[in-house]
Parts: sequence; structure tokens; C-alpha cells
Amino acid sequence: MKYYVIAGEPSGDLHAANLMTQLSKLESNANFRFWGGDLMKNVGGTMVKHYRDTAFMGVFEVVANIKTILNNFSICEKDIVQYKPDILILVDYPGFNLRIAKFAHKKGIKVFYYISPKLWAWNTKRVKKVKKYVDEMFTILPFETKFYQKYKVRVNYVGNPIMDSIQNRKHKGEDFVSFVKRNSLDDRPVVGILAGSRKQELERILPDMLKMIPEFPGYQFIIAGAPSFTLDDYKTYIKDYDVKVLFNETHQILQQSRAAMVTSGTATLEAGLLNCPQVVCYKMWGSWFTNFMAKKIIMKVPFISLVNLILEREAVKELFQGTFSLEALKKELGLLLENDNHRNKLFSDYKELRELTGDAGPSKRAAELMFNKLTIND
Repeated sequence: MKYYVIAGEPSGDLHAANLMTQLSKLESNANFRFWGGDLMKNVGGTMVKHYRDTAFMGVFEVVANIKTILNNFSICEKDIVQYKPDILILVDYPGFNLRIAKFAHKKGIKVFYYISPKLWAWNTKRVKKVKKYVDEMFTILPFETKFYQKYKVRVNYVGNPIMDSIQNRKHKGEDFVSFVKRNSLDDRPVVGILAGSRKQELERILPDMLKMIPEFPGYQFIIAGAPSFTLDDYKTYIKDYDVKVLFNETHQILQQSRAAMVTSGTATLEAGLLNCPQVVCYKMWGSWFTNFMAKKIIMKVPFISLVNLILEREAVKELFQGTFSLEALKKELGLLLENDNHRNKLFSDYKELRELTGDAGPSKRAAELMFNKLTIND
């Protein structure tokens, strides 16, 4: 069977790669063509474009790169027609994928959507497009499933694929002494820095995170290098600070950190499932104007982190746009590092989070559901 898969960022690359692996186990002659990243490439098939060349964040960046974006749409549509896939599998990345879903639907190509776009948060009107152009939606969060059921979309809940990567992570049983020795670190407690996977996030968020380093000299700060970057991407920002960058160690850093500063997104859930106290930081272009737009017009949910959305309350502190300041970040990080009552309350919330998220195996369940639906229909 011929699969065309589209993922537009690191987390999508990870989840798509796991899904492709499971589909390959179900069908030995599975053929993949995709937009994605190195993890998908390692599974096998043909990469059309890497996500580092397709990801643009925010209104300003989209406008500035509109020609590139439109050209990518054209390339993708022509490539799909030429490839003639049996199924198009879209992974999150709604700005691009919903348009491609419409195109594929009109061409008579079956469309599956894995890892739902955050329509429940940003633009609920888009659910009409999903209902019209997507044959099956495969959700990874309980509240997403309820959302789609409300709109009578054909939806399948498979559990969260992060559980697979956490369950199968390297150095799972490693202690702190072994961790610091393996990575040539000193013996101070670790503070993790997860500053995002987009260049705009490095520009706007990382500099403020780094300013916490001299405020907490008793700790060593470690940046979890995003797979979309190299060390050179970080050098401009870290040259004046005592900080290290470790690549391919995100789960290990969270596992060993006393606390972490985390951008919103999948990383907040990873930190919670790995029991790492965290403060969520996020800033966009536009200052007060973007803050107004986000709160009054764009956002349809009360939180920006998956931890709080799943728990339906503010368990982890969110410093977003207007509420973000160096003073607020220093205060919350200090509480996470040194206040036992604050930490223990968060650990209790994390326990509930793990119960709600469920067990490992979502990638396998998703692949089996997809394969069965395709073969039964055939």
C-alpha cells in the first residue's frame, strides 16, 4: 500500500515515524512518501521536504514567507497527484494540512488525520473543514475526542503517543550520577531549558530563560537541543552564559532535572509525565496587541499547556505574553527548586495526569485501526 504522510515539526516527525514503523510491521511492502524529518527518514521511504524548510510561526512570519508557503502547497499537490497514494495521513500542522486535506478529498484520495490540530483552542470553525474533508480523525487526548464527537466527526481515540517514546526512552533507569558523568557535567542539580523547535522561539524566549542562570548559581542549566537545530544555532545566545546544550537527551534531561523552563506544546506534557516540575513560558510577536488578540479573539481555551488542559485547572504556572516577566519567571522557578510544598502539590497533580493520559501503545493502536479500516474498505 502507498502512504503519503505529512508532518511539519519535530513532534510530528516523532509521532509519524512511530506510526510508520507500526504500519510497516502490519504490511511488509508498505511504501512511504512524506514531508517530515530525520526520524521519518530513518524508518524508510522518500522525503519530499524537511520540516525545517516548511515551518513558519506567527502572522508576521507567515506574511514574510508567503511566496515560499504558496510554492510548498503547489509542490505538495503536484507530488500527491503524481504519487497516487492509497491514503494520505496528515499529522497536526493544520495551516498546511487542512488545505491539503481539501485538495486530496477533491481528488478522491482517502484522508486520515493523526494528531489533531488544536481547533478546540484556536479556531473552532475549522472543524467544518475536518468534517467535510477528513475521512477519519485519530485523537490522542480525551477532551479532543469529546470535541469532535460534539460535531459528529468520525473520530477514534488511540491514547497519547508520547507514552511510547517515554516508555522506550534510552537510559530509562539511569541515576543522576551516571547522567552527569556520561554528559561531562558537574554535580550541581540540573535546571532544564526547553526553548522550542522554531527559530522564532529561540529569538523571543531563550534569551529570557538564560537570564535565570546568574540568579541561581547553585544549579547547572542544560538546554535540550531541538532536532531542528545544530549547536551553531544556539551559540549566539549562550556565549555569555555558563550553560550546555545536549542533543537527543530531552527525556533524560527532564528525568534528571530539579525543575525546567518549558515552552508551550508537547514538551509540557513530556515534563509532566516524567515528573519534572516546570514553568511554562511563551511569548509571541506583537506584545500587548498579540496578547489582546490571543485572549479575546483567537484562543478558545483557558490554558496553553497540555498539562493544564488535561487536568482542567492550572497545575503548572503559565507565563504567557502579558503575564510573562523576568520577575515572575524568577519567582516561579525559585518555588519549583526550593519550596517542598509547591513541588509536592505538583507531583500530586502529575500523578493524576499520568492516570488520565493512559498506557503506552497508541502508535500501534492507531496503525492497526488505520490498516483495518483501509483493508476492510478495500
